[in-house]
Amino acid sequence: MVVEDEEKLRRVVQLHLESMDFEVDGVASAEQGLPLAASADLVITDLRLPGMDGIQFIKQLHGRGAPAAVIVMTAHGSVETAVEAMKLGAADFLQKPFSLDHLATVVQKVMAVQALRDENRRMRDELDGRYQFDNIIGRSAAMRDIFQTVERVAPTRATVLLAGESGVGKDMIARAIHHHSPRSRHPFVKINCTALPENLMESELFGYEKGAFTGASVSKPGKFEQADQGTAFLDEIGDVPGNIQVKLLRILQERQFERLGSNLTRNVDVRVIAATNVDLRAALEEGRFREDLYYRLNVVPINIPPLRQRREDIPFLALHFVTKLSKDLGSRAKDISPAAVDRLLEYSWPGNVRELENTIERSLVLASGETLQAGDMRIEAARTGSPSAAQPQTAPLLPEGETLEHWEQMMIKEAMRRSNGNKSQAARMLGLTRNALRYRLSQMGMDGGAEVPGE
Repeated sequence: MVVEDEEKLRRVVQLHLESMDFEVDGVASAEQGLPLAASADLVITDLRLPGMDGIQFIKQLHGRGAPAAVIVMTAHGSVETAVEAMKLGAADFLQKPFSLDHLATVVQKVMAVQALRDENRRMRDELDGRYQFDNIIGRSAAMRDIFQTVERVAPTRATVLLAGESGVGKDMIARAIHHHSPRSRHPFVKINCTALPENLMESELFGYEKGAFTGASVSKPGKFEQADQGTAFLDEIGDVPGNIQVKLLRILQERQFERLGSNLTRNVDVRVIAATNVDLRAALEEGRFREDLYYRLNVVPINIPPLRQRREDIPFLALHFVTKLSKDLGSRAKDISPAAVDRLLEYSWPGNVRELENTIERSLVLASGETLQAGDMRIEAARTGSPSAAQPQTAPLLPEGETLEHWEQMMIKEAMRRSNGNKSQAARMLGLTRNALRYRLSQMGMDGGAEVPGE
């Protein structure tokens, strides 16, 4: 839309913009332009207009929430007014007299910026829809507690440790924490510790300098530098070797590191979220994981239960996946029957939510009707040794009335008695490392008895 009271200039600008394939409305006053502004992508307006002037017009546009970008036209000597207009949100200005080529350049630049902003807004809306809490499906009390914890911890910079079996949704929870944090406009860098070979892990995490090793022809920043100001998600943290654990501890404590092949200390501002599907306490006892790193990571622990322990979520997850996947797959099926849901509830889901999603996808591909029926459910046969709600009762492994914890304590006390308090000897009897035995003794409130000289 062109707002210009001088009819000849308005007509010239309008014709030139139409030659650039724009659809153009031309009006002589701000009052005429206001009703049309809501449908305009770009408004080009003179600042000196009869009635409402250009400054008041821009204020009115913003007050009505009009999405249009604004270019102002101003006569020579009124540049200060143009600057005022830009402070109010105008994208650029044209000083009269201007050439038609200059007009085209300014319009193309402003429209390109506007298109970029629209794309960013669209992508952010898409992310909001994907990661908002109500799209991480969970109606069970356990999941509602997790959502409340995520809501409270997201605005902080506290380190979070996500624990749970593979497929429970640790990645989605980590992204939700990042997306609802002040760091959401900065990078979220996922680091799969299992996928990184041990000999490459240091260079991948912390980067390297040119010539640090054979083949290092250029310097390269690591994952933590890429995540600066944002979030680093360390997936499967339990698989990190000991020498890397020391460097991770320094990142958490001091926010500092050195690239491989460099003595230059670099600072980085990264929020760390870690995830594990193994028992880190057991790794701690066995000496495979550093105690100080564990406590640095475990500031806010979030334990995500497996799907078999929150079966009330299965019907809602199933319907969500049917709705989500049906359109993408071009499937006729748009709904799921109660009998099909009952079939899903009978299964133990060792692969958790990820396996449920894959099952729904496979069933939608092969289904012929408009509603998934029990017979359409393509559930894989239960794997040997997988947990199942329908497993038969077996004979108890412990004497009646005995608990595993008490039995373990009896064995430890007996080993300490037979070894006369020698922890190393007792640990060998029990098949434990000395550190693991010391940890168990401390949990039992025992100091471990006499030490052997030199130990």
